[in-house]
Amino acid sequence: MDKMSIIVPCFNEEDVLPLFYHEVTTCLHEIEDIDYEILFINDGSHDHSEDILKILAKRNHHCFYYSFSRNFGKEAAMYAGLEHASGNYVVIMDADLQHPPHLLKDMYHALKDEGYDCCAGKRIDRDGEGKIRNILSHIFYKIIQKMTKMDMSDGAGDFRMMTRQMVDAILELKEYNRYMKGMFSFVGFDTKWIEYHNVQRVAGHTKWSFHSLFSYAFEGIFSFSSTPITIAGFIGGFLMIISILLGCYLLVNELFFHDQIAQYFPISCLILFLSGIQMIFVCILGQYCSSCYFESKQRPIYIIKDSNKKI
Repeated sequence: MDKMSIIVPCFNEEDVLPLFYHEVTTCLHEIEDIDYEILFINDGSHDHSEDILKILAKRNHHCFYYSFSRNFGKEAAMYAGLEHASGNYVVIMDADLQHPPHLLKDMYHALKDEGYDCCAGKRIDRDGEGKIRNILSHIFYKIIQKMTKMDMSDGAGDFRMMTRQMVDAILELKEYNRYMKGMFSFVGFDTKWIEYHNVQRVAGHTKWSFHSLFSYAFEGIFSFSSTPITIAGFIGGFLMIISILLGCYLLVNELFFHDQIAQYFPISCLILFLSGIQMIFVCILGQYCSSCYFESKQRPIYIIKDSNKKI
């Protein structure tokens, strides 16, 4: 009998957890001849999420929870789930029901009967998320695809079902700075995409602010591409040529035409401009250096404080 592991990262999801549990278990019972486990990864929640998870674990012996000692982030929560999942089919999905549970049956048949290694959900719209956020998200995925040369198209999220072979391949990637969307693409394997319409949260509110989304976007770029450094080199060379030409122009004007331009105002502007560009490039290099710095520390990706399953 096949076993399906459902990994559910949770951060302050007390309002939606009972609804999620009901919907997912109902859909799982519709799939014939499978055993299942639901792994709730409590990522340092400050509300009553852990209390609810303990109740669900007592009610259903298929439910397990792992509580982190603090908030380590969704990437760490997903990695923890993959490490502790025992099923030969593994699913990652959010607790807010924006990942439709009714697709689990189709995903299972895509892997079981059609021979795919992965079946992933792909949103075909972003209704309700705001126009600015939609535009920025679309631009980000265009940029990261160009930079990394990997399949990370807009709408492709973490919601997916994978075979044990693909999960084991992802677990081989031990880096501290993790960007799971890039890792799914990096390991390869045959993926089937199932399109679905965006679904609003049934309760609670999103934990992704604009600041956290920007941080997540830059983490993805710096984790899988060295293109920013190359761009910095090209722009630096271009600005150096511009500054030399401008310097020659000002020198010729002063020597042959005795034309003093507002007490060297253009040079002052150029110095300030180049200093700003230089600081941007230092920041880019610093991002790569800091990533290497944290990797060299070899700190644990997460720390479990409590669990109802033997670790």
